[in-house]
Amino acid sequence: MDVEKREQPIGVFDSGLGGISVLRACVELLPREDFLFFGDSANAPYGEKTLEQVRALTVQSIDGLLAQGVKAVVVACNTATSAAIGLLRERHPAVPIIGIEPAVKPAAQARDSSSVIVMATPLTIHEDKYQKLAAAFRDQANVISLPCKGLAEMVEKGILEGPELDAYLQELLLPFRYCSVEYIVLGCTHYPFVRRAIRKNFGRPVEIIDGSGGTARQLKRQLAARELLTTRRGHGSVVFRNSDPDKLPMSRALFQMEY
Repeated sequence: MDVEKREQPIGVFDSGLGGISVLRACVELLPREDFLFFGDSANAPYGEKTLEQVRALTVQSIDGLLAQGVKAVVVACNTATSAAIGLLRERHPAVPIIGIEPAVKPAAQARDSSSVIVMATPLTIHEDKYQKLAAAFRDQANVISLPCKGLAEMVEKGILEGPELDAYLQELLLPFRYCSVEYIVLGCTHYPFVRRAIRKNFGRPVEIIDGSGGTARQLKRQLAARELLTTRRGHGSVVFRNSDPDKLPMSRALFQMEY
């Protein structure tokens, strides 16, 4: 194995800022690695674009990360994963490319789970990849797919709390407040940043989970299998880049945010 390759950074990509929630999980699990995060906020939100648009934008961004010398790529966007992960792996068979998917499995298989709400972008819910995932667990729980048009865009704008967000979530969640829902799955990487608002506006106790931890663990497995884990002893670095440079201060703030 090329020793120099082990010390190259890991690329993390999102349609905007949401993937920073996945980046945080990866840094926590692999603190010695260097990370390069690229958010395509200039073209966000992806969840309301066509499949062809999402594929083109995702391929362009991943090719850009690879040109900068990353040793692996995390597609930290549910919409981009659903639309383009197969295409990306075909284009770059020698590169570990890890996607993310809604954490439907652990929610549906929980002993106290009868109904599970999956909050996601309209395009993620429409895609065949998600439909197959939801269908695979419908015999174990009632999987309620809830498209959240505009929610990722609110996060991109920095609307993480307040009356506008509360009103949106109350209207979205009210029909399910009195159903036997024990789990809400966050199927978009933007949504963890409004986890507190979701919990508050659901109006009763509910378990809220996302897929970032599973993605981080899969990244570690893939790097280990290919002997690509860094050998450095100290902490690695995290570099932020964005197609909209005005989003860089918020990127760093979200990385430090408690939620």
